[in-house]
Amino acid sequence: MPADTRLSRMLHVLIHMDHIGAPVTSEAIGRMISTNPVVVRRTMAGLKAAGYVTSGKGHGGGWALARPLDEVTLRDIHDALGGPKLFAIGLADDDPRCLVEKAVNAAMDEAMAEAERRLLDRFGEVTIGSLARDVAHARQNL
Repeated sequence: MPADTRLSRMLHVLIHMDHIGAPVTSEAIGRMISTNPVVVRRTMAGLKAAGYVTSGKGHGGGWALARPLDEVTLRDIHDALGGPKLFAIGLADDDPRCLVEKAVNAAMDEAMAEAERRLLDRFGEVTIGSLARDVAHARQNL
């Protein structure tokens, strides 16, 4: 199963949008992340519905930030993207009557649920603004 890169791609896009400071077309975003503008529009629609970006049509139109990046966390964007699955590990379901399978699945399910809670909590602590500042700092140190 291929990795779901929507979260990292959208974080990338939002930081670039902040640096650009003007509306950015779906075509330009598509070039940024090497994807089709239709995919960009579909993905950005979730961010728009959640109030993180706006869109304008016509000359000078495009996608723009609706909120400062310091007010938006990684968790916010993860949720706006529909809460993509964080782990690719799955549980076996070959024989639901098997006591070994039940014990293994219960232990793994509990551990993965705890890991997901911790990861999402951490995502909620990190603002995109802090990532943008990390980028700016790295540029200064080149």
